[in-house]
Amino acid sequence: MNTTKNQEMYVLKKEMLAHITPHQLDEFLLDFKTDSKGNLLIPYEHKGYKYNEFPPTYLDSKIQAISFFSGSGGLDIGAQLAGVKVLSSLDFFKDSVETMKANKYFEHVEHHCKDISDVKGSDYKELIKKNNPEKLILIGGPPCQPFSKAGYWVTNENRKSHEDPRNMIGQYFRLIKEIMPDGFILENVESLLHPSNAEALASITDSIGDLGYNYSLLKLNSADYGVPQKRKRVFFLASKNKIDAFIKPTHGKPNLIDGNLPSYERVIDWIGRFDDNNFEESVVVDGKYEYELKAVPPGKNYIALSERAGHPDPKFVAGKRYWSSLLKLNPILPSWTIIASPGHWEGPFHWNNRRLTNREAAAIQTFPDDYIFKGSTRSIRKQIGNAVPPLLAKKVVEELCRWI
Repeated sequence: MNTTKNQEMYVLKKEMLAHITPHQLDEFLLDFKTDSKGNLLIPYEHKGYKYNEFPPTYLDSKIQAISFFSGSGGLDIGAQLAGVKVLSSLDFFKDSVETMKANKYFEHVEHHCKDISDVKGSDYKELIKKNNPEKLILIGGPPCQPFSKAGYWVTNENRKSHEDPRNMIGQYFRLIKEIMPDGFILENVESLLHPSNAEALASITDSIGDLGYNYSLLKLNSADYGVPQKRKRVFFLASKNKIDAFIKPTHGKPNLIDGNLPSYERVIDWIGRFDDNNFEESVVVDGKYEYELKAVPPGKNYIALSERAGHPDPKFVAGKRYWSSLLKLNPILPSWTIIASPGHWEGPFHWNNRRLTNREAAAIQTFPDDYIFKGSTRSIRKQIGNAVPPLLAKKVVEELCRWI
């Protein structure tokens, strides 16, 4: 997908950097050119995209998908960018369902706002028969908390998912068992691989095998695949056939041994054009740490204002706050993870000492620029932060399709 547009010039006003201590400011300025007034000049290209720019080839796809835990559609967008037609979506959160309904990209999709525990595989029998796919996949990112190896879907068919949130993955496996698709994707957070979650991980892998599927486990960082954001996620790619999935990185850190890869995407190329001060929501940051935020250099967090960082007037002790505290974007680097419900002083913040707008957060997640979100400002941010970046999802779906 070619998302590059014409080059423009971004001007980062020097007053945005006025409160940064001199030695840290000097270090930051090494990577930039300035004009006669001391403003930073940053050439950039807008690399967003609009989904209506691409022909809907997925409508004639021989591989089709049913989506669960669909959220605002990150995996679903990626599936259709990969040429896979999405037949149905499901989510318990009404705003997410309304978001997907609002987008023409999914006008052919059956959208359901339901508790997954109230859904049966037989509910999809007529839909599958009507569309008659040559291959069918399921896609979803069920919420995960450690659960017993016995598992909900084996031991207690009558237990409601909302009574025990650990059962969401069990509900997904129940539907896989009832539908028996040719393959499926199960997405989750990187912490699933932590030793403390070994029992949950073993339950997932055992369940995949018990259902007769082979799988590959991929730990991916979205920045390695052209997303302007460092975001680590785990994907189980499962197929009835043998599978040895691998997705070769398309981007990397500058100056690494493999010099054939382009550098990680710069966040300014994805959100620079939105910084026009005509914001639809409040982006002002004020209160207790307003000055401290302005004193943090772009690309740094609260630790910049600590003794460890050599600050002449330390405000914080390194290691005593969340890493995301006062975390600020560097325009020429990828963003840190966009989270669903940031606290008042949790970033990433814009380099202009303000909050990111939801449109900017969506662009960093690689949602299309013309994608419509429904709900309150807070609800939309939650939908965006919980999503799989669509351009990463595209890579993952493409890889699964190679093995089914």
